[in-house]
Amino acid sequence: MKTRIRFLVCLLITILFMGSDAWAQNRTVSGRVVGPDGGDLPGVSVVLKSTQRGTTTDASGRFSIPNLPNDAVLTFSYIGYVSQDVTVGNRSTLDVTLQSDDRSLNEVVVVGYGTQRKVETTGSIASVKSSELIQTPVSNVAQGLQARVSGVQVNQNTGAPGGNISVRIRGTNSINGNSEPLYVVDGIQISNSGGINDVSPLSSINPNDIESVEILKDASASAIYGSRAANGVVLITTKRGKTGATRVTLDSYYGVQNAARKLDLLNAAEFAQLENETFKNNFYTDPKSLGEGTDWQSFIFRQAPIQSHQLSINGGSEKTQLSLSANYFDQDGIIINSNFKRYSLRLNLDHRISDRFKVGTSILGSRSTNSGVTTGSTTIGDGGAVVGTIMGSAIGAPPLLKPYREDGTIWPFGEQADGRYRENANPLNYLAILNQLVIQRTLANVYADVTLMKGLTYRASFNLDMDNRIRDTYSPRSIVSLTDLNDNSGSGSKTNSNNLTLLHESILTYGTTFAKVHSFKATAVFATQTGQSNSNSISATGFPNDATQNEALQLALNRTVSSARSTQRLDSYMGRINYGFKDRYFLDLTARIDGSSRFGANNKYGLFPAISAGWRIIEEPFAKSLSWLSDLKLRASYGITGNAAGIDPYQSLATVSASGSDYNINHAYVTGINPSGIANPDLRWERSAQTDVGLDIGLLNNRISFIVDVYQKKTDDLLYVKALPLSSGYSTITGNFAALENKGLELAANARILDGPLKWSVSANATFNRNKVLSLDGGTTQERFVTTYTVLKVGSPLGLFKTYVFDGINQTGESITPGYDGRLGGHKVKDVNGDGTITAADQVITGDPNPKFIYGFSTNLSFKNFDFSGFLSGTQGNDIYNASRLSFEVPLGGRNLFKGVVNRWTPTNPSNQYVSPAQGSRLPVTNYVVEDGSYLRCRNVTLGYTLPRIKGTQNLRVYVSANNLFTITKYSGFDTEVNTYAGSNTQIGIDNLVYPQAKSFLGGLQITL
Repeated sequence: MKTRIRFLVCLLITILFMGSDAWAQNRTVSGRVVGPDGGDLPGVSVVLKSTQRGTTTDASGRFSIPNLPNDAVLTFSYIGYVSQDVTVGNRSTLDVTLQSDDRSLNEVVVVGYGTQRKVETTGSIASVKSSELIQTPVSNVAQGLQARVSGVQVNQNTGAPGGNISVRIRGTNSINGNSEPLYVVDGIQISNSGGINDVSPLSSINPNDIESVEILKDASASAIYGSRAANGVVLITTKRGKTGATRVTLDSYYGVQNAARKLDLLNAAEFAQLENETFKNNFYTDPKSLGEGTDWQSFIFRQAPIQSHQLSINGGSEKTQLSLSANYFDQDGIIINSNFKRYSLRLNLDHRISDRFKVGTSILGSRSTNSGVTTGSTTIGDGGAVVGTIMGSAIGAPPLLKPYREDGTIWPFGEQADGRYRENANPLNYLAILNQLVIQRTLANVYADVTLMKGLTYRASFNLDMDNRIRDTYSPRSIVSLTDLNDNSGSGSKTNSNNLTLLHESILTYGTTFAKVHSFKATAVFATQTGQSNSNSISATGFPNDATQNEALQLALNRTVSSARSTQRLDSYMGRINYGFKDRYFLDLTARIDGSSRFGANNKYGLFPAISAGWRIIEEPFAKSLSWLSDLKLRASYGITGNAAGIDPYQSLATVSASGSDYNINHAYVTGINPSGIANPDLRWERSAQTDVGLDIGLLNNRISFIVDVYQKKTDDLLYVKALPLSSGYSTITGNFAALENKGLELAANARILDGPLKWSVSANATFNRNKVLSLDGGTTQERFVTTYTVLKVGSPLGLFKTYVFDGINQTGESITPGYDGRLGGHKVKDVNGDGTITAADQVITGDPNPKFIYGFSTNLSFKNFDFSGFLSGTQGNDIYNASRLSFEVPLGGRNLFKGVVNRWTPTNPSNQYVSPAQGSRLPVTNYVVEDGSYLRCRNVTLGYTLPRIKGTQNLRVYVSANNLFTITKYSGFDTEVNTYAGSNTQIGIDNLVYPQAKSFLGGLQITL
């Protein structure tokens, strides 16, 4: 009996426990989620931790999850709020309060000579993170900024590897000066010319080394850099070491590039028929039998590899942090023999000696080799000059001719077809020409921080920028036809240049908070900068052979030697005060005084002040009741900045030159010197006064955010070359005579659409900028032609196209208007003013290269281990002057043309677009070649997968990427994003066969150990 009773008791206990487990496993937990103000939070993610099981709260913030165990832990997450883990225990009802996540407000952004919390900023500052910069494979950090920031226009003027980039922040701010922004890399200031044949100095900086980029757009943000800030400032911060375990990261990719398109040209049969018609001679008895002929574009374009490999080490202790990286980047161009190769090494080291004393250094060393080819000609409308470049020669080369002799050597055109096409060069000639630039650059910074007392710190920094360059060129004798070969054949040069910039900055900063509601920060800076440059060059012609190329210039028959040296200095004094009240009201005051050796004796120093204020309306009681509004800040600023970049050293002084100064003394030429520049003691920097009003808006707990800025910038004292009476002994003088204005609207939006297992975010921006010339030379001149087709006109934008108006083709029976040497089958020019003759009065504005707006759009998605990103950009409303059509749509004989010329005018084919053949003919300067340059380009699409964690690794991701995948445009040229006169402020949107951008596909690997 006792045994039976014990058995029944055990069975009962077992059943009870089993029942308890069954009840617990089937228990339903429900509840409500609210924000810190007690308001309901719909759409909150509620997930059983370490599983995929979960739900979201309804419109009332309520949720319910069945079948939870006793030890269940629920994770509550919502954008804009701090995630929270809650243990269920024995409860069946949970009420959870999520706290606002203020990390976005407390995010630190870099400003000049320090940092600020994002919530405190009153100026217009945009920030781009490293992950965005390196989303596309770029050799230049400026490429990574393209279309990612409102108010910033980045033009990839050439697709050549290592090619230069033009950046305009809030429009073009100068006429003859430089409109490129100032770049500050870890405190080291560098400049960029933007010239198309220049290698960008930013190409020496590996984009993978960059932590973030801040763009200072308005005067309040940039006035701290005074006389160099009128074009905006780009602050580049490289990655520094972090406390914690040492991490080793490998980032590597490899891909291939191809030409996005080729232009349609006449084939050999069509070309031969056209030659017969043009010269009225039966050169080719059976043109149709010649077929397609040589496709010269296929001989210059290639599938080109691109690769980058970087090894990084990051880590440190509480006292010492280290970041070290080495990178190898190699990009072959899609045109044969063009290449950019870079080796770089970066070291960032910080060490805290004591609680009050910290020292550190940043060192970036790089060696880059750029092998280039001559592409677009700056001589517009002259076919002979256009075919003097590789792009022009590949278009104009007769398809009847051959690239190589039977022995495999390049076959000059002068030796083919009885020398009929000797004025054209074999495109392969340009591939045989040596044009190489080697740059060794060191950017170094050493600093020491000392805490003098609570809140008061002193920082001393010493910066060095050392740039050494060697340029080698050689044009061999072997590409010259035998009939043209002479003692002067073969040319080469070697140029050495060395540039050294030293900068010292002493920065004193005091910050404090009093009465718990007032914040105060004061910054004082003294800076002194010196720059030295020297160069020497020797060029020679007449080599005995090509064996030594330009390495033995002493063998040449003719030699020319030149050298140059210059120095300059800039001393600066700056003060800034930042005040805040309750994180609600902010006021910033800035003033900088710069003194420069470049300027005239009467204007050595300039003052650049700025004031800005911010009002966080969201902190007002009436705004806090608006649950859908999570952030609202109004900003306003006014300030004056300067542009000293357009003035070279010694322009304020009377100068002499040895150039062109040969004198005939006793029947012998003697080299001497002559006056070359008139003194201008009043020469000073260009000054920009800018007003900005901005609004920052956050909705639905910052799930959606908007930034709106309206600005007006007036630039006075613009450098302008003014004509002088010849009786003065000089033809021109450079002075501060002109003025222009930029005003615009900037829009930026970000949205986190999904934040569950599937995450989806998008961002977009658009910029509307209008510039206008206010004055040219003090009011005397209202309009001036810069070229035969571009003008500067008071009251109008820079770079306008002013031409005659194309009015079709002169047809049989029509009368030809006097004043223009027209012909039957030739271009007809419209008599705009109706006076019965064609004169300069019939020229009108026919195009504007300035876009009505520019825009960018990006999206990022991730699900489990997969990630996807896409990036689009474009412009709308800008015109392009397609100058190559002036050379390759006129049948004058001797060179190939665009395919459309097949439909040329003949008595039996009265075309109203393409003229009839005629030797020596030339198209008039009309809007015939002005085209719509608007485009939408898919810059990047990337798909990645992060592998499950493997022992010994922290992260392992593989990805594939497509770049410049497609472009939607009506433009007929190679590339809409072009400018033959890159860096120019007055000759904009001109395409004369510039090196086109490539389409690329690549795969990459990222490993963190």
